[in-house]
Amino acid sequence: MRAFIFPGQGSQAVGMGAALAEASRAARDVFDEVDESLGQNLFKLMREGPDEDLRLTENAQPAIMALSLAVLRAWGVQVSDVANFVAGHSLGEYSALCAAGSFDLATTARLLKLRGQAMQRAVPIGEGAMAALLGADIALAQKIAEAAAQGQVCTVANDNDPSQVVISGHKTAIDRAIEIAKEMGAKRAVPLPVSAPFHCPLMQPAAEAMRDALGYVVVEAPAVPLFANVTAQPETDPDTIRNQLVEQVTGMVRWRESVANMFDAGVHQFVEVGGKVLGSMVKRTVPDAQVTSVVTIEDVEALAKEIA
Repeated sequence: MRAFIFPGQGSQAVGMGAALAEASRAARDVFDEVDESLGQNLFKLMREGPDEDLRLTENAQPAIMALSLAVLRAWGVQVSDVANFVAGHSLGEYSALCAAGSFDLATTARLLKLRGQAMQRAVPIGEGAMAALLGADIALAQKIAEAAAQGQVCTVANDNDPSQVVISGHKTAIDRAIEIAKEMGAKRAVPLPVSAPFHCPLMQPAAEAMRDALGYVVVEAPAVPLFANVTAQPETDPDTIRNQLVEQVTGMVRWRESVANMFDAGVHQFVEVGGKVLGSMVKRTVPDAQVTSVVTIEDVEALAKEIA
């Protein structure tokens, strides 16, 4: 069995999609449609930068989704013909749902633009932060977060794999966590270059904004089940998916559990569409899995031969 997985924020880079668009008219059409739906020349920003503008949450989120969907369009396959499940890391969940037919491309782009703006507005710049705890599992990360909170928000945001957990919350609490992480047993703690503290209770205003936005859009049942971030379980019911996308804004991304559960369900090949960041997390969680990353037209052609 095979799962298609879609990367989240941090996988953006200036130049993304440029060569793919030159090689594939179908890919170029994706970038054009996203630009039109947003009323913004996002693809020019993706190709040329500047990097500080591309890294803005409201730009990075639709850009990463656009690349993932462009890769699929360049391939010319229906997800239901080549995958048994889909999953995405944080914003990648929207890419996964678009790929599986729950949202159309224009709707997905607009939702992610709004999501990025709402997340950025939720917490004033400088008041929130995130850090990666390396060499720490979920249990240790939760102990570190609890010890550092001291009445502030400091919670696990992403349970990525058995040796990498990300925490999120008030900056002073995250700073305390970084200071105590090593003495509590983590290998090291690394502050992340993010503009807001994602996937923690401080994002509640953004969750409400997404609740309003998602209330106005049609959510179709995905062609294959989505392993949801907030439950690490497969889901196909549109109303449930809608609610889970709201919960996801403040909730923990249960990526390690999602990967393990997909593997237990019989998935032995994970295809990362539009990035090269999730594969290493998958391998650290289920070492026996086969992982393929598809970003370039050469990647697309190689995988098409393998799966044909």
